[in-house]
Amino acid sequence: MSSKEKMFEKDLYDIWLNQRFDDNLQTIDGEKISLLDPGVHNSDTSGPDFQNARIRIGNLTFVGDIEIDSDYVDWKSHGHHLNNRYNKVVLHATLTNKHNQPYVYTKDGRKVPSIKLSEFIDENTVEDISKKIKTYNSEHEHTLRCIDENSSVDRKIKEKFVLQLGTDRYKKKCRKMYDRLKELKYLRELRLKEPVVNYEIPEEIRNKNYSHDDFKEKEIWLQLLYENIFEALGYSKNKSIMLKLAQSADIEFLKSLKLNGTDLTKYEAALFGISGLIPEADKIPENHSSEYTKNIFSIWNSIKEDYDGATYNETDWNFFRLRPQNFPTVRIAGGARLLNGLLNKNLVMVLVKKIKEIRNLNVLVNSLRSVFIIQSDGFWQDHYVFDNKASSKIKYFIGVARADEILVNVIFPFFTVYFEVFGKDELAKKVFKLYSIFSQKNDNRIVREVTDCLELQRVSKRTIYSQGMIELFRNYCSKGKCLECEIGKPIFS
Repeated sequence: MSSKEKMFEKDLYDIWLNQRFDDNLQTIDGEKISLLDPGVHNSDTSGPDFQNARIRIGNLTFVGDIEIDSDYVDWKSHGHHLNNRYNKVVLHATLTNKHNQPYVYTKDGRKVPSIKLSEFIDENTVEDISKKIKTYNSEHEHTLRCIDENSSVDRKIKEKFVLQLGTDRYKKKCRKMYDRLKELKYLRELRLKEPVVNYEIPEEIRNKNYSHDDFKEKEIWLQLLYENIFEALGYSKNKSIMLKLAQSADIEFLKSLKLNGTDLTKYEAALFGISGLIPEADKIPENHSSEYTKNIFSIWNSIKEDYDGATYNETDWNFFRLRPQNFPTVRIAGGARLLNGLLNKNLVMVLVKKIKEIRNLNVLVNSLRSVFIIQSDGFWQDHYVFDNKASSKIKYFIGVARADEILVNVIFPFFTVYFEVFGKDELAKKVFKLYSIFSQKNDNRIVREVTDCLELQRVSKRTIYSQGMIELFRNYCSKGKCLECEIGKPIFS
């Protein structure tokens, strides 16, 4: 079934073809319309919906095409104003037109009258079609303007452009990583602590030519990796506050906490205390508070006197509409284990050693992935929040899908920058090669819908292509830059 054969559009086509509307049909401007011939339904996936129609508007008779959309704004959002195929349209018919806009314009600049069908058909029919439209739109919010046209573009052209965008997106991540490295160097030199002190990086610092000697301090690399991992653990809803937490509970402060063997409670106490997520155990009835909560609350009280940074509140965190597995409490617990690796198990050098020594790239990918899959343990093995036991065991703090996200968005760009800074160009190229062959275990809605729209299922599982699809949608499709897109140019030019 082509994209034009959506259930609600079939209803609208039937209404038009069988003229199931009032006799007093008129344009938004109030000119009377007589439908002499509804035209021939275009079953192709591109071009207007009805061709060779004959309509009388006022005293003039027009012969041409009819485009039927669910809403007035679809004319532009579907790219009809960029497409030569719609230059013969003589009427734009829509179910709704919120602001009663009287005209649309073709690519050649001709003004085409609009009609709002909802004013001329049965109310129950309007309601039924509107429900179908709402359901469809919620399920296809990332549909591309060229969905009905891009099959005419050679698949190799589409793949090449998406591959280029996947590379561009990776380079952006690396630039962001390097820029933050320079910021951390600047902050450390001035002994500024984030995010309490507002600051602005001078332009000469940003543009300075640095050498590897400028970045030889281990702490700035640890802070950089720590921040980016925590941001990745926050998903979209908590990424900002997770980043702030990592900047507040920084490496320097956490290093000052001396662990008792393998017990990570001090790290958890610091992170949960600064985050504002620890309940005040002394105010909870004795039979409602766990030993863990009492202990962590006590430890936080003992160490917070040495902390001089920002603290946050429970209201800063988003739990709404998150799967319990993705609650920030669970992610912070997982983050504490990775922090332990960074501070006490020389994790950066462990990863460097793997990248240097493992020749087989697929084996290397699996080896790196395994580092970031964190199995649950302790109190958080059966809790999603404090003092409210989960109905089932939590198997992982960080599962395969999130580990893959960390590799793609953090580890690969981090080590590309790391090796480039220290002049290890071959290793930097090896890391990019890892990114280029990597296949994630899951995808997201944007990737799925862009894949379907462009018919690129053959390559969509490879991360460099799926990242390219995200870049395509966010920086071209959603901004209406069809004429700057290598896929859109041959369609809309």
